[in-house]
Amino acid sequence: MAKKTRKTDTASNQLSLLDLIVEKQEQLRSNDPVEGSYDIHTKFCHSLARAVKLSQYNRYEICARMSSALGQDITKTMFDSWTSESKVLNRMPAEFMPAFVYATAVREPMEILTDAAGLFCLPGRDALRAEIQRLSEDEKKIRSEKRKRELFLKEMEQ
Repeated sequence: MAKKTRKTDTASNQLSLLDLIVEKQEQLRSNDPVEGSYDIHTKFCHSLARAVKLSQYNRYEICARMSSALGQDITKTMFDSWTSESKVLNRMPAEFMPAFVYATAVREPMEILTDAAGLFCLPGRDALRAEIQRLSEDEKKIRSEKRKRELFLKEMEQ
């Protein structure tokens, strides 16, 4: 197989996103899986627990948001058994993952699943807009804090 040259953006010498995706897919196809390399149970359970901790919602609110999104009742007991690292046989159904990501606003568990399958998980337009807005707000806060410190420094120098 001929080696492909990597295309870069001439302005920034950066690989295009499509080229990175194609390169990753080729790496995954060329490598046979090592025994147990697809066993992501522990990593996935840790990410579920971390998502709950990182979420702005408590467990009851997450269950309510998932129930609303799915149109079926998700109890806290069900949710606790799915997110417990000690309960190996109780696993969250894969079809509930989009609702979990919605309910917690944390994508890490979905990213672990897609990464294990050799796929890429990109946020939707609304999620990107929300991230851009959050970054803009963070940027404004940082500028404000910087101005405060500059003023304080000027006062100290006088």
